[in-house]
Amino acid sequence: MKFNDIASLIESLSERDLSILESLRVHRALTTALIRRLHFPISNEPHEAGTGKSHATEMAAAVATIRVLTRLESHHLITRMHRRIGGVRAGSSGIVWQLGASGERLLRARHGDPTRRRYSEPSPAFIAHTLAAADLAIRLYELARDGETELLRLEAEPECWRTFLSAHGARQWLKPDLFAITASGDYEHHMFIEADNATEHAPVIVRKALQYQRYANSGIHQQEHGLFPSAVWVVPDQKRQAAIRAMLASEPRLQNLTTARVFHVVTVEEFPHLIAEGPENIPTP
Repeated sequence: MKFNDIASLIESLSERDLSILESLRVHRALTTALIRRLHFPISNEPHEAGTGKSHATEMAAAVATIRVLTRLESHHLITRMHRRIGGVRAGSSGIVWQLGASGERLLRARHGDPTRRRYSEPSPAFIAHTLAAADLAIRLYELARDGETELLRLEAEPECWRTFLSAHGARQWLKPDLFAITASGDYEHHMFIEADNATEHAPVIVRKALQYQRYANSGIHQQEHGLFPSAVWVVPDQKRQAAIRAMLASEPRLQNLTTARVFHVVTVEEFPHLIAEGPENIPTP
């Protein structure tokens, strides 16, 4: 695709079209249903900034969503993955989308980014985890739309990753799924967020928690922001919640952060309450 072709294609796209492409660039993969929630509000939801459009019912929004996505697909701007979330019964809402070849080139030209990203079919586990993280990000946008919180900053992978030096001077990485700063009243709430699908074993959870402790000990975030963020695991159910809480509580090397109430484990259903109230205001069992 030549520069003139890219410029012409950009001019032919609406602001919402470009927003959809940017969302796929940030989150790497989204289902039709997630794109609907993010970009096609229904009449009782605030309009997406700049679109001026809403739909009377969720069905009308869903029809409009698949119509726009099909058009973007016809220009090779996006492509659907072979795996469908929820199986055939999910219909078009379960289709998983990622950037297509033309979409990737268009956004690289738009951002002046020379680095080409390859979009291949990832593993089912990777897709499931990516979509879980994207769902939490969209929940944050929805809570901000509804006035439940003010969303000051939201970073997805890899933007939310942090690098630091260990006590021995070796470079290390902390790789959360999301980083968010929200505000309520006069208070800001800083959070690293982990989307948990109940697939990781105890040693993996403990290693990640210890990495949070090492990052806290480096003092980098505190120097910039004056505080260390909460680390929030968002899990599918109460059984998993109890299991992760037990893992963290039984690890003696984590007692410093555990007693400082840095770690929080909430279910997906509890996540909006944690965001509205702030992690530090949620009792930790």
